[in-house]
Amino acid sequence: MAEAAELQAETNSQRGAATAALRQTMVERQLRTFDVTDLPLLRRFLTVPREIFLPQELAPLAYSDLMLTLKDERGRPARALLPPLVLARLLQEAEIRETERVLDIAGGTFYSAALAFPLAREIVALEDDARLAATARSYLQFVGADNVRVEAGPLAAGVPAAAPFDVIIVQGAVETGLDRLFEQLTPNGRLLAIARPEPDAGWAVMRFDRSGGAPAGARALFDACAPVLKGFEKAPGFVF
Repeated sequence: MAEAAELQAETNSQRGAATAALRQTMVERQLRTFDVTDLPLLRRFLTVPREIFLPQELAPLAYSDLMLTLKDERGRPARALLPPLVLARLLQEAEIRETERVLDIAGGTFYSAALAFPLAREIVALEDDARLAATARSYLQFVGADNVRVEAGPLAAGVPAAAPFDVIIVQGAVETGLDRLFEQLTPNGRLLAIARPEPDAGWAVMRFDRSGGAPAGARALFDACAPVLKGFEKAPGFVF
């Protein structure tokens, strides 16, 4: 029994060293080359094991630069997860401060919240899939993210009972439907989502700012794409 325990401990140590090396490679070859320079954020990417937020079949791809898709219990796509380099730039551009409250939308099992929770005062994580939300709670509890609260409900509705938020992050593409989220920002808050800067333009991560409670402009930060999230689709136009 003692020998078996020692062997298991050695195996776990080797596995931990291997995944730490993969995180280091991800940071150096993906994040830093994509202009992610925020040192506290980079340290989080070096520390948090992404594979524990993924189902077993996706764990080998945890540190790839691919968009991964979580499936529901029937095997249908449930949530597309942003590649680490896109997520890192998104979090960096959000400029989260330790005194701020964050609403994180459509993060699946919320690896994003595990990365960001020491950087914020509080994070509310919103998913529209109750099963995903329950899974996220268990994973976040495992990593000690005690200032993250996971809610289940319609994405475009936000969490008005917990508002206002200094930062709202939408981890997917939106065509319309941001009005209710803007209402949940603080007077000088900011919202980031993947959107089109112009109707005929390509997709980009956009930052929408408020100042004194009024709109203060929108900026395209960098190119990115993702599936359009449920509740944020534009109504189909009439076709002759």
